[in-house]
Amino acid sequence: MFKQIRPAISVLAFMTLVTGVVYPLTVTGVAQLAFPAQANGSLLRSQHGEVVGSALLAQPFEGPQWFQPRLSAAGYATVASGASNLAPSNPALAERIAADAQRLQAEGQGAVPMQLVTTSGSGLDPHLSPDAARYQVARVAAARGIPSSRLERLIEQHVQSPLVGPPVVNVLALNLALADNSPPAKAE
Repeated sequence: MFKQIRPAISVLAFMTLVTGVVYPLTVTGVAQLAFPAQANGSLLRSQHGEVVGSALLAQPFEGPQWFQPRLSAAGYATVASGASNLAPSNPALAERIAADAQRLQAEGQGAVPMQLVTTSGSGLDPHLSPDAARYQVARVAAARGIPSSRLERLIEQHVQSPLVGPPVVNVLALNLALADNSPPAKAE
């Protein structure tokens, strides 16, 4: 019996070492060498060098002076990320969307983009469509006392075109640029 158990234990120990130690260390080392920013969380920093978040995760912003990301059913918590599990036919979902759309509705701007009243599948999507970001320009411009044209240019500078899918704007990166921007010159 020991003849059969000994090879099994040896294979288990060997495979544990290979798949539990050697492979993870190799992959981590290659990732650190080839893609250090991504391997360390795609962190975004303020102009002072402080980490303010990850380019891969949405986070809330307080006040009308900031661009707002998509809503999060989990309160932007990474541990409890996920959708609300409300079916499209659920009256509670329709009521919440209607209330959010009414809250966000701005005079003369048309319908509120769906991205601003619905959550993503994970509840942590850091991106908005350029149209959803532009919809917020009037509110942010009024709160900050800066021209809308300046915010439009800032959005255009932050539009990313992924390999697959439509163009997007990272809300955290956009708000960082907004925070780092100095007040406009009088000529604008």
